[in-house]
Amino acid sequence: QVQLVESGGGLVEAGGSLRLSCAASGRTFSSYAMGWFRQAPGKEREFVGAIRWSADNTYYGDSVKGRFTISRDNAKNTVYLQMNSLKPEDTAVYYCAAAYTAQPMGLLDQPYRYNYWGQGTQVTVSS
Repeated sequence: QVQLVESGGGLVEAGGSLRLSCAASGRTFSSYAMGWFRQAPGKEREFVGAIRWSADNTYYGDSVKGRFTISRDNAKNTVYLQMNSLKPEDTAVYYCAAAYTAQPMGLLDQPYRYNYWGQGTQVTVSS
């Protein structure tokens, strides 16, 4: 079993920054990649980005490219989402997820590719 715990959410003004963390525990050694998704009220879950544990491959959704950066600390089993130049439309609950199957990065934008999910953290961007 794997537990994922997100933190770092909060309220920020437009143009500001936040850094989210996702700490993984449990059966983490065989995890292939980690992803970030978000979901706003009344909308479908949206892919934000993904990163492999064993390489620097990253993959981002179009709406966050150039503004958000995913990084990882393997020693801490933690993945980060640095969010800059935040916009009101970035307001959502942000979830991290773990994928245990090796697959092309380009396929990791689909929620069903992931095996475990965190509980989410709220990010609110005021205009």
